Amino acid sequence: MKKPEWLDVRVNNPQRETIEKMSKFLGDHRLHTVCQSAHCPNIAECFGKGTATFMIMGNICTRNCRFCAVEKGKPLPLDEEEPKRVAEAARRLNLRHVVVTCVTRDDLEDGGAEHFAKTISELKKIPGVTVEVLVSDFQGKDESIQTVVMAKPEIINHNVETVPRLYPEVRPMANYERSLYLLKRVKELDPSIYTKSGIIVGLGESEEEVIDVMKDLRKINCDIITIGQYLSPSRQHLEVKEYVAPEQFEKYRKVGYELGFKYVASAPLVRSSYNAEGIINSFEN
Repeated sequence: MKKPEWLDVRVNNPQRETIEKMSKFLGDHRLHTVCQSAHCPNIAECFGKGTATFMIMGNICTRNCRFCAVEKGKPLPLDEEEPKRVAEAARRLNLRHVVVTCVTRDDLEDGGAEHFAKTISELKKIPGVTVEVLVSDFQGKDESIQTVVMAKPEIINHNVETVPRLYPEVRPMANYERSLYLLKRVKELDPSIYTKSGIIVGLGESEEEVIDVMKDLRKINCDIITIGQYLSPSRQHLEVKEYVAPEQFEKYRKVGYELGFKYVASAPLVRSSYNAEGIINSFEN
């Protein structure tokens, strides 16, 4: 399908230089970002602002989600010094709100929860910093969820990604109810932590199904939702079934606020950590 004009993201030469500069900085620190690994369309804008979403525990995922560009396969052992390098990079970039995500590590007993906790702890040593983590589902293990919650990030994000009907095709190794459980459990353990989730549209879902997901998230007191257009990373990934019009995204945004979300980001190029600092600032103000 031909992309509509509202999805036309042009990267000019100055932006390319910015991307190359940030890529070198991250390479020097031996760090990965989801911006690069997931082929994010907003990479030029975010790198241009000197921000990035760090991706810990390597860049090889143990799951086979068919919408995602992150490499799949057998991951390498954890790098115990990575949490310190993330914090050092955040200091040098002068980040006030740091977003950290991960590849899914089903090969680890705790799914990488302790590694997340160590990274959060290192970041919390930076005066005035706030931390947002975008976690995997930890296979629903309560101990792993507790480990991350006890590290006290300001926001815990876990994306449901799509509607339940499409899980077998889009996320065959994931489980919709398990994802909801994680978000519900975070609120039970620490109501002061903001919870966040996201969905990508254009995979063949209906408006009613999207709104039902939003209702499910509000039932478990999820605070923030992001809704963006699915863009196929390659011919080997799922194809785009529909380019959702900006007017429909605006409708989802209005419905989200009517349902009681504290913040709704809904637009074609919205991604999970897009404008994350702006969201946390809106709560603080």
